[in-house]
Amino acid sequence: MNYIVGIDIGTTSTKALLYNLNGKIYAKSNIGYTLHQEQPDMAEEDPNDIFTATLNAIEEVISKAQLTDGKVVAISWSAQQHSLIALDQDYRPLTRSITWADNRAEKYARQFKENGQGMTVYQHTGLPIHPMGPFYKLLWLRQEHPDVFGKAAYWVGIKEYVIWRYTNVLKEETSMAAATGLLNMKTVDWDDEILKLAGIQRKQLPELVEPTYNIVGIRSEYAKVMGIDDNVHMVMGATDGALSTIGVGALEQGTLAINIGTSAAVRSFVDKPVVDPKARLYCYPIMQGKYLVGGPINNGGIVYNWAHDAIFGPEQETAKLLKRNSYDLLTDIAATVPAGAGGLLFHPYLGGERAPLWDANARGSFFGLNRQHTRAHMARAVLEGIVFNLYMTTISLVEVAGDPKDILVAGGFVQSALGRQIMADVYEHEITIPESYESGCLAAMFLAKMSLGLESDLSGINKYIGKEKKYQPNEENYLAYRELIPIFIRLSRELSSEYGNIAKFQREFPKLYN
Repeated sequence: MNYIVGIDIGTTSTKALLYNLNGKIYAKSNIGYTLHQEQPDMAEEDPNDIFTATLNAIEEVISKAQLTDGKVVAISWSAQQHSLIALDQDYRPLTRSITWADNRAEKYARQFKENGQGMTVYQHTGLPIHPMGPFYKLLWLRQEHPDVFGKAAYWVGIKEYVIWRYTNVLKEETSMAAATGLLNMKTVDWDDEILKLAGIQRKQLPELVEPTYNIVGIRSEYAKVMGIDDNVHMVMGATDGALSTIGVGALEQGTLAINIGTSAAVRSFVDKPVVDPKARLYCYPIMQGKYLVGGPINNGGIVYNWAHDAIFGPEQETAKLLKRNSYDLLTDIAATVPAGAGGLLFHPYLGGERAPLWDANARGSFFGLNRQHTRAHMARAVLEGIVFNLYMTTISLVEVAGDPKDILVAGGFVQSALGRQIMADVYEHEITIPESYESGCLAAMFLAKMSLGLESDLSGINKYIGKEKKYQPNEENYLAYRELIPIFIRLSRELSSEYGNIAKFQREFPKLYN
């Protein structure tokens, strides 16, 4: 029997799953690493730490499975979008991996938004005007770190770097290239006009290939550590956004895919480039005839993690006494409060925000607090605020791609009954939860099968997804949300004029955090 490893390089950890060719999972691994945030707006990772995490994750799943028959024939990749690493002539990193969450290019994104050049970049590439984009990171490095910028022989993302470490081959597949803001979404080639604006040349970027492209053979020392043959196929794979969408079976226009993990996103496939007149959504070519349009959101489950740690310390102690998961207990507490949290609203912008605001300076807030509110109300308001924010982004997507026929939702947020019900109630729509919530790794495995000629097209993914469960909206709940969501939206607009001012204060007085 042969096996495939699907691996996902995330923001805080790398996950690896070992599958057989029928999609059965034999082992899982999750290896974490540090997100470096030593100064305001910084969010970097050590590319060598991430490489080591991938090596250890693959070794762990193969060791756990104790395979006695067959072999691992392919390793296929999913990874976070928008990372940027400068390499020297010998492919050694000159920088850490500057992640999507890094906002230090905010000034340059703002300048391009104000002078109209940002709209040009968006219309060419589908990259929204935001410092997450490698295009804007390049402008920042060029102006503020010219020594590094001048020494860089190559510019890559984390997936390209890791695959190079294994294979000594530097390539970049379509979906990851699209997320750089350097790829023309219509020609699906590096855009010379945009490269000139960024101040780089084609020779500094990897050769473009399809997501199903594979490299045969890896360095023998790494194969030995992992316990596999060194002639394994290394499949390029795609971005986590593309693969999360494929992995829940949202393959057709009219099917909405929502994922709420650490961050969140709402996405849909379309068959041709879609440009939003307000530049609120990205549009990236993925593979022939498939474009992904959607909105990435900074503040998903990470916001609930913050509430758990910062506000609900006593509940954690109670959970220990009851021998319960503290997050489950917190969700149960939130569920004791009716929909709408007694009119308490929470704007979940703890790390700036991409969609729907596209404002790196956005900050979070509770609104509507009164003496009757308890911490249970606060817990529910945090959960509802995450979904209200997703819904705001969905409004933009519906404007350009039409009303959804089906809504598929994945991620840790909807593993709880309360999370699922809030989603159905806010959207006033039946939602479907696929059985397999590791959708990125699953889709990476499936791309490997396509690469090896074992599957012919993406529609074959459906037989691997497993059972689906459907959840219906509750009328009493959604009537409350109909009243609150417009207030939530209007308030976010009212506060937007002050986000920059409070962010400026926080940057100038960093000692307040100590």
